[in-house]
Amino acid sequence: MHKYLVRTLCAAALLLLGCYVQAAPIVIKFSHVVTDNTPKGKGAILFKKLVEERLSGKVEVQVFPSSQLFGDADEIIALLKNDTQIIAPALSKFSKFTDVLQLYDLPFLFNDLDAVACFQNSPLGKEMLDSMSKKGIKGLAYWHNGMKQLSGPKPLRVPADASGLKFRIMSSDVLQAQFQAVDANPQKLAFSEVYLALQTGQIDGQENTWSNIYSQKFFEVQPFFVESNHGLLDYMLVTSNRFWKSLPDDVRTELEQIIDEVTVEVNKLASQENEDAKQLIVDSGKTQILQLSSEEKTQWRAAMKPVWEQFKGDIGANYVDAAAACSR
Repeated sequence: MHKYLVRTLCAAALLLLGCYVQAAPIVIKFSHVVTDNTPKGKGAILFKKLVEERLSGKVEVQVFPSSQLFGDADEIIALLKNDTQIIAPALSKFSKFTDVLQLYDLPFLFNDLDAVACFQNSPLGKEMLDSMSKKGIKGLAYWHNGMKQLSGPKPLRVPADASGLKFRIMSSDVLQAQFQAVDANPQKLAFSEVYLALQTGQIDGQENTWSNIYSQKFFEVQPFFVESNHGLLDYMLVTSNRFWKSLPDDVRTELEQIIDEVTVEVNKLASQENEDAKQLIVDSGKTQILQLSSEEKTQWRAAMKPVWEQFKGDIGANYVDAAAACSR
């Protein structure tokens, strides 16, 4: 009788322990390289808030901004190792995994974020979210940051002004070709290293959105900016196939709904955030923002547009033509 009671109690204890283990929340580490007060940073915080409201006890989200967990050079590998579960790299960062996303680096392809949304919401744009599935990466959504602006140690009114200058770029063959097209010297550099590189003269200039320029204080170490709107800085929210498939169906379905809602808010926020950041930069009085005339912008476009043909074969002419049609 005593042995039977002991066995029963042990079985009950193991059952309780099993229930406890099963009840432990799924942890999602969301790592990114920008600050909390950028569109991506605010999107990550909103994602955490909604997940913990709707999946309380089931899912816990931990947000790591400003390269606290992983830098932009190693976050994709960390994702594939399951050391982080969600990241939102700039689209340029995926060039090692697929050619088609190089489309988003083509200079002067999109006039504005409305044109970007036109393409991304199209069947071809949505198709691109699955372009890395064979490499173990699942695209969840596109998050806007904004249109990119140029900065340098002198006014950059026409392409000849960029000749010989060193510009920081993300790791992207398209961006490299973009600056080579204007006789400049592209330098691949991690985002977290840009401020110091500008300050010390390791690089002469950079390209970025107003929100990143303000949050990273690049305007403190760059005397001139030109509102070129020459390129796009967007992110793809991604996870790994392995992690996504491991989730219970009900959790995955709820996460998909939350991601859709957060994406709408992030993309609404991006335009306003960039306008606000631009005004704060103007108000600082620490730099000059130059406006290009239509003739000057035409010169920049003509100098850089040959890059389209250089990469059209790799990307796919159907994608490039469809994206360009959204800006007409």
